[in-house]
Amino acid sequence: MNYMMQIGNCIVSTELLDEHFLCNLDSCKGHCCVEGESGAPLEEGEDKLIEESYPKFERYLREESVKEIKKVGFAVIDKDKELVTPLLKGKECVYAIFEHGIAKCAIEKAYLKNKIPFRKPISCHLYPVRIKKLHENIDALNYHFWNVCDPARKYGCKKKVLAYEFLEEPLVRKYGRKWYEELKEAAEAYKKEMQQSGSNSENT
Repeated sequence: MNYMMQIGNCIVSTELLDEHFLCNLDSCKGHCCVEGESGAPLEEGEDKLIEESYPKFERYLREESVKEIKKVGFAVIDKDKELVTPLLKGKECVYAIFEHGIAKCAIEKAYLKNKIPFRKPISCHLYPVRIKKLHENIDALNYHFWNVCDPARKYGCKKKVLAYEFLEEPLVRKYGRKWYEELKEAAEAYKKEMQQSGSNSENT
């Protein structure tokens, strides 16, 4: 059952603490960069960071992606009036590249080669978490179920990695180390509470 708990200025779904998740690119082939009706949501200023980084990662892009970026720009407004990354022919993200049949991010490739300081949009880094702004200073963090990521849930179960554990790096990037440590403490308390609840149910 899904509950919500408050960590700092965030309302967090307990599904992040219950669900297992660990990306398995060999199985999913990076389809999260390919599937979907629109591109990755961008936070304020991320389009500028992409534009500034572009000269350093353009070399990794396919020719058709370079042409599309020149045509539409580094970001577009989707049907929900949100700023997102452009799509190529209505399919994969324009920044997606393919290596050995696996979709990856050209921006992230440049980052991992120490070419740029910007890794990739935080919405990509945080997936399967989706952030909804409830108030100027309050975010709601929800776990997004998508069949494309079934391999990640299975692999997470196999390796016993929970979603919030898998997402430690992007959550720290977004909210800071102190916030994440508070989340870990809340997760431990929640786990004990669920175990006690289960034990009490068995005894009644």
